[in-house]
Amino acid sequence: MILAHRIRIVPTAAQEVTFRKSCGVARFAYNWALAEWQRQYAAGEKPSEIALRKKLNAVKDAEFPWMREVTKNAPQQAIKNLGRAYANWFVALKRGDKRIKPPKFKKRGVHDSFRADNGTDASHPDCIRVDGKRMLLPRIGWIRTREEVRFAGNIKSVVISRRADGWYASVSIEAPDELAAHVLTNTVGVDLGVTALATLDDGTKITAPKPLRRLLQKLKRLAHSFSRRQRGSSNRAKAKTKLALLHRRIADIRSDALHQFTTHLVRNSATIVIEDLNVSGMLANRHLSRAVADVAFFELRRQLEYKTSMAGGALIVVDRWYPSSRLCSVCGTKNESLRLAERIWACASCGTTHDRDQNAAGNLARYPESWAGSA
Repeated sequence: MILAHRIRIVPTAAQEVTFRKSCGVARFAYNWALAEWQRQYAAGEKPSEIALRKKLNAVKDAEFPWMREVTKNAPQQAIKNLGRAYANWFVALKRGDKRIKPPKFKKRGVHDSFRADNGTDASHPDCIRVDGKRMLLPRIGWIRTREEVRFAGNIKSVVISRRADGWYASVSIEAPDELAAHVLTNTVGVDLGVTALATLDDGTKITAPKPLRRLLQKLKRLAHSFSRRQRGSSNRAKAKTKLALLHRRIADIRSDALHQFTTHLVRNSATIVIEDLNVSGMLANRHLSRAVADVAFFELRRQLEYKTSMAGGALIVVDRWYPSSRLCSVCGTKNESLRLAERIWACASCGTTHDRDQNAAGNLARYPESWAGSA
């Protein structure tokens, strides 16, 4: 099992200079390889990332000697990323998925990062190590971190990236696949929504923080201030940093709320049942897209998937056409005339009054029993 832990790091001034150089080398190598790939393809050749890495190594000392100032992993891993991007695009073309686009050239200051790999070099078997709140990287040395690495295992690689004015290390760790069975046996139905992030079958409602909605006016003001600054000026750079800091704050608030909710849910539930929501369709609705993006349904599901797997639990994703809101959770009668605006409704058969979201969560909690019975 490969796990990742992203940690805020505190580099010295000299280390930060090396980080910036490494990001620049990685970006240059990616763009160089992409241009060479396109040239070879136009000439009728068959480019590959392995051949491109060999070619870069052959011309690096003569044409790009400044690459030697940083770890060799930076350009090599960048070209590997290009090969992976092309592979993903080819797979998408075969299945007719137009959402995945071909690789594009990278811009300076946009998603700056580079990767350091432990690899299989016999002379450098442990070039990446962690010791408490510090980390050893090749050609850089020991770096202070804000916290210790959360998982134990063999470190495969570290991706150093920049967000706003801070540097982060995403550590990939190969952990043993020894998962204990969950100590609980209960099943929880979770109905996801925009007004409330989630409603459980016992009636508990989890409020979404909605940081984008709360900070939207400030975000617009900073974006407007940034757009009015002269390109290349110091004031524009300062305005860019302020805007990036606010974007990072919004993302951190959302991520923290999701992690707290999903961790609590996984620790207190053996089986979790959710619906397979059509998130892409919701984002295409201009009346809902901002609210749906603010609650991050896809990220919530992703966290539940890997956390239930690690905890020995189970996550059941019900088909999106299952009428969880229309079915009466008491007698099972389907309300065909239920409209989206009706949040409270009464069953015509048994007379039970339902909260729409809690009723849907109750039906989801009972779904494994009905599915097992039908099977």
